[in-house]
Amino acid sequence: MSTKQSIRFYKDREVRAIWNDEQNKWFFSIVDIVAAITESPRPRVYWGTVKNRQKTQYGELYSKCIQLKLLSADGKRYATDCFAQEDIIEVVKTLPAKNTTAFLDWFTYSDNTIDGQSRKKAYTFWESNMISDAEVGTVKALQKIHAYLFGGLYDFAGKIRQVNIAKGGFQFAMAQYLPQTLEQIEHMPENTFDEIVDKYVEMNIAHPFREGNGRSTRIWLDLIFKKRLQRCVDWSRIPKNEYLDAMIRSAVDASAIRELLRNALTDQINDRELFMKGIDYSYYYEQSEN
Repeated sequence: MSTKQSIRFYKDREVRAIWNDEQNKWFFSIVDIVAAITESPRPRVYWGTVKNRQKTQYGELYSKCIQLKLLSADGKRYATDCFAQEDIIEVVKTLPAKNTTAFLDWFTYSDNTIDGQSRKKAYTFWESNMISDAEVGTVKALQKIHAYLFGGLYDFAGKIRQVNIAKGGFQFAMAQYLPQTLEQIEHMPENTFDEIVDKYVEMNIAHPFREGNGRSTRIWLDLIFKKRLQRCVDWSRIPKNEYLDAMIRSAVDASAIRELLRNALTDQINDRELFMKGIDYSYYYEQSEN
């Protein structure tokens, strides 16, 4: 059984999925989906009650439920009721909950967005080996990452922007000075944890691309940590709002993002599942609150 696990986020709630090697498809935790839709404090009990009541009426559908061991917050794997991706839609329709329509709209179309398509590309970055050791920490490496994630989705994938951009009232580096700014950032030292974080913060302020800066730069940061310190970031240990607030403040004070990253460092640099989970959280940081 593969341990390749993915996390999707529906209204800030985790929906876990795991790849089943035998059937060659993704299976989703129905307990997570019940928790997301019903906001029940005891989703396993809720699901157990619904399953027992309705398995006679929907016997053929409910018989497709299988138990797979999913990784939980405590780091252990527990057997969890799961359904294949193509069956989830029909199962959710049977649930006596008010929010099923909104969930199904998200579940059906979220992976067809630019973010959804880019995330699929990001999952395969682990196997790409496209960044040489000598390129780590360079602007060229960051451009390669951006081109990999957004190639075919944005016509500016991998290209340094030539327009000025601002976000939340903050003006990123002026386009006319961007080449010189990026050259200066590239030559910043990256031998210690603090130096690496400072370089990351400056690259965020530069914001070299029109879109997709955060998703690309977080991978870029992890590659630097891996090369220089034999560490990487377990992004699942950094809450979304704390990360976003810290990055906003980092333009004048990097202490908050420095502390968040320090507490999330791990030596599991060759753990593919940790990388996959990191991608899920990285893309989650970019989701709007709508």
